[in-house]
Amino acid sequence: MGSHLDVVDWPVRTERLELRRFAPDDIPRIFAYRSQRSVAEWIGGTTTDPGELAERFGDGPTAVIVEHEGRLIADLMVSVRDAYAQREVAGAATASEAELGWTFDPAYHGQGFATEAIDALFDICFDRLGLHRVVATCFTDNEPSWRLMERVGMRREAHHVKDSLHRDRGWQDSYVYALMADEWRALGP
Repeated sequence: MGSHLDVVDWPVRTERLELRRFAPDDIPRIFAYRSQRSVAEWIGGTTTDPGELAERFGDGPTAVIVEHEGRLIADLMVSVRDAYAQREVAGAATASEAELGWTFDPAYHGQGFATEAIDALFDICFDRLGLHRVVATCFTDNEPSWRLMERVGMRREAHHVKDSLHRDRGWQDSYVYALMADEWRALGP
């Protein structure tokens, strides 16, 4: 089975970045930053072995790699799914939204790369995949992530109370952010 991302003409270039599909030989570089304690604090699972990470990524049907000057600096997730719909109109909601995620190498923080990469990801989602909406979720204590969501124009839709279990911190609150295609277009270039 293919990926929704297969329809995109890769790579996608911005002023400073190149976004491309995941390849298995990306694992060592991804492992190098995902295994850092400051990164592992907020991602879905710790990584202690490159082989385990390779299994989790599988063939990378939702993974997009971000490179700067030929160096892998981040991995992004675009998980396309059906939006909720009543049965009579369910076909129109098929593959109409995506959950987004991102993990950036801390060595590249503070240089505007995350904002640039997520802007390009919106272009992929809305213009190339024709999605209606994108969403992203994070722990409320992961301030850099929700600040990025706000910086790129996403709107906070929900503050869930103690709905997410963190491996070290116990039950934590989470935020849900979203952006609709028409909102993104209204933001302009």
